[in-house]
Amino acid sequence: MMQIQRFIKTQMDFWIALVVLIVCTLPFLMIALLIVFDSKGPIFFRQERVGKYGKIFKIWKFRTMVDHAAHIGLGLEIAHNDSRITRVGKFLRRFGIDEIPQIFNILAGQMSLVGPRAALPHQVAQYTDFEKKRLEVKPGVTNINILKGWNTLPWKERIKWDVWYVEHWSLWLDLKILTVTPIIVLSGKGQYGEKGVVEDYKRE
Repeated sequence: MMQIQRFIKTQMDFWIALVVLIVCTLPFLMIALLIVFDSKGPIFFRQERVGKYGKIFKIWKFRTMVDHAAHIGLGLEIAHNDSRITRVGKFLRRFGIDEIPQIFNILAGQMSLVGPRAALPHQVAQYTDFEKKRLEVKPGVTNINILKGWNTLPWKERIKWDVWYVEHWSLWLDLKILTVTPIIVLSGKGQYGEKGVVEDYKRE
């Protein structure tokens, strides 16, 4: 039964991503033009992330910040009113549109619609054996933490829930997360931490 569910998950990832790509081709072009006219830099944000079993891949997102933002200001952390976020970027981030290009990663077999958030290599380097369990599945565009408080959760809690997801995964759990995600994203609740900052992972 579990093998059938995993097969359905794989098929669902591929076909939904393909449909989104086809339907969103024109909107993607419009967004690309807005990004180009709004600020200097590439249309897409590419960054190394750690995938299933520790395999490194480059994630696709629409660029929402000034070019080379990671080397100025708060670095890898992002504040609610961060000056590095562009005008178009504010809109894209508010409604989660910047995340949609990750369908390219799904089609490439690197990500899933639902799974633990794709971590940065320096974050994974600090993981305990327990925390590394979140790498047993593909990272997702959305994840269980969005149901539990999103970025308001301390990192320790986020990873704990990711491991719980890996150990208790079911197709129905994915469907629940996919159903609730748009509602939470549109509400904006939990997008930034309690201090108004999306903090980088640090060992406690």
